[in-house]
Amino acid sequence: MDNCVIHFLFYINVWRCRTISELMINEQIRDREIRLIGENGEQLGIMSAKDAMKLAREAELDLVKIAPTAKPPVCKIIDYGKYRYELARKEKEARKKQKTIEIKEVRLSPNIDVNDLNTKVASARKFLTKGNKVKVSLRFRGREMAHMQASRYILEDFAKSLEDVAAIDKPIKQEGRSLTLFLMEKRS
Repeated sequence: MDNCVIHFLFYINVWRCRTISELMINEQIRDREIRLIGENGEQLGIMSAKDAMKLAREAELDLVKIAPTAKPPVCKIIDYGKYRYELARKEKEARKKQKTIEIKEVRLSPNIDVNDLNTKVASARKFLTKGNKVKVSLRFRGREMAHMQASRYILEDFAKSLEDVAAIDKPIKQEGRSLTLFLMEKRS
């Protein structure tokens, strides 16, 4: 009975370690054998976790499990605080270089007038020049559903009026009670 409790507590402790940080460090590493990489990147071979921990303490650094799924798991002797800082900095740089593209929607109805259509074209042009994609949806209600294909020309005219700044990303497609068209900024 006591043995089951100890195993249960051990599994809870291991689970807790994985949720606090993705990588296991120092005493959290419980594997019998590990492949060790030194602080300068040299291969130190396969050894027990206790021996690797002694080497890490002698160097006044941390033992970090880099590849837990490998056979045997790969651990490295590094300064854990510095390692986490470098990872966070690289992630921040990657996010800074990443460009997010939003999808803006312009809704039309089958009986839209010319001036209203021009206003919607102007707002779509503004979205496209800012680098966003535009979803143009032509919504049908009630009896309008019988004339869906006859109203397709509205979306085609919309795309033609924006062809100087926009290219068709996804062609006209029926989605339930509406026809949709995706436009994106034209590449120079």
